[in-house]
Amino acid sequence: MSRSYLQIHPIDNLLVALKDLKAGTVIQHQGQEITLKDDIAAKHKFSTVDIPKGNTATMYGVLVGVATQDIPKGGLIHTFNLHHASQDFLGKQKEYNWEAPNVDRWKNTTFKGYQRPDGQVGTQNYWLVIPLVFCENRNIELLKNAFIKGLGFQKNDPFTDQVIELKKQLESGQDLKTNDIKGTFKGELLQKSAAFPHVDGIKFLRHESGCGESKDDSDMLCSLLAGYCVNPNVGGISVLSLGCQHSQIETFKDSLKAIDPNFSKPIHFFEQQQDEGSGVENLLSDVILKTFQGLVEINKISRTEAPLSKLRLGVKCGGSDGFSGISANPAIGHTADLLVALGGTVMIAEFPELCGVEQELQNRSVNATVADNFGKLMREYARRAEAVGAGFDMNPSPGNIKDGLITDAIKSAGAAKKAGTSPIVDALGYGQYAKKHGLNLVCTPGNDVLATTGMAGAGATVQLFTTGLGTPTGNPISPMVKLSTNTRLAEKLPEIIDIDCGPIISGEKSVEEMGEEILDYVIRLASGEINTKAMELGQDDFMFWRRGVSL
Repeated sequence: MSRSYLQIHPIDNLLVALKDLKAGTVIQHQGQEITLKDDIAAKHKFSTVDIPKGNTATMYGVLVGVATQDIPKGGLIHTFNLHHASQDFLGKQKEYNWEAPNVDRWKNTTFKGYQRPDGQVGTQNYWLVIPLVFCENRNIELLKNAFIKGLGFQKNDPFTDQVIELKKQLESGQDLKTNDIKGTFKGELLQKSAAFPHVDGIKFLRHESGCGESKDDSDMLCSLLAGYCVNPNVGGISVLSLGCQHSQIETFKDSLKAIDPNFSKPIHFFEQQQDEGSGVENLLSDVILKTFQGLVEINKISRTEAPLSKLRLGVKCGGSDGFSGISANPAIGHTADLLVALGGTVMIAEFPELCGVEQELQNRSVNATVADNFGKLMREYARRAEAVGAGFDMNPSPGNIKDGLITDAIKSAGAAKKAGTSPIVDALGYGQYAKKHGLNLVCTPGNDVLATTGMAGAGATVQLFTTGLGTPTGNPISPMVKLSTNTRLAEKLPEIIDIDCGPIISGEKSVEEMGEEILDYVIRLASGEINTKAMELGQDDFMFWRRGVSL
């Protein structure tokens, strides 16, 4: 490794260690010598100047913390001497002129997707089965078992084989022992059904909402689920309702109409309490028949060429480390810029991890209305958090802190790099659908599954997810690409990592080169040429952001 430290922005008074550095090491930086006062682990930060108690620390060119004790030049930055601090935001203060990257290389490039009647293009062709209330979760599980096993959408895994073998041993009176399966599990569980070659899968959602909560939450659930139905990766839908819950079928239909007044995909509704005496067996038989007929219908759709402007990309980070903001995040930020320059749609979520960069994002907004709406969403979210004794400053997890993300502002400044540099065209609340080409801000928590669930509901057809510590998060309908911030992680957890961005840290590749490679990967994924590791594992995570109290 040619570099031992990095200054991210010229005005920063914190430097990032790119490898473990010992106390006493002398750093040459901008014509001065910095003698390290402490051991600095890779990914952690140290100061370039003395920072007296009460003075501020800067990274990524923004305020990221205030010293809680005197920090010497060359001293380690950690939770014991630095507390979260971020600058205020005041709305759009200046015009923003964006210099788009050169995209000539992809001008005539297309992907093979599924054309939908509303003009959107999916990267997958799924049938979706959803419950409007948690009371239907058992029925969802019965249906999932019936379709997945009955149609062969999933391979057997070595763990199931182990249980089968133990059962045989028990029955024959043998000593119980498991076979060595080390290295046999490749995580390849997903497969297409031979009966439906143009159907990429049938997906089943489960959740714990829809009733026993505030009406606002039940209504928002309907909006989110409607977004899943409008998402072009979905070809058709079966909707299960109990009947007496808050999230009524008519409410769901209103939400669907609000997003797409001309919705025309095949969709079937089933209400358990509607037909007295019919029984759950008749209900499920009806669901199975109509869903099977729907699979026959969407199997008639095949992939055709579509422009890259039809791609809808979500960007997210989770299990972040001190390298996230300097390798994988800026790499997918460049991918986002390339796609926006090609006329595509990009979404960035997790508002608690935009804390401290709000002013920059407001200035990048296309107009004051978008900037003010973003500011309103941020302040309302912060107010709700404070009302329950929390705050954005509590966002970094123990794993984040251990690997160098000491304050929420440090974490946020690096997380925001996923958004690239393009203008912001809209700021959306949770459950709203992205309808504008360009970069959209989508209000979600930082929680991995809540955020990725929200972006799929906003219409993301592919999601890029960076991680420094490793997280298996996936989504039922929006393929999740996992990008490691460092090569060690990619080698340690190959079953969940699709792309290694570690070469940026080692100096082997630039952020721009990595971002271009990622776009090429996305095009292949969108064309059905490859699957992500999360897809192969069947990692279908769905979680609704329930904000009110349970009743």
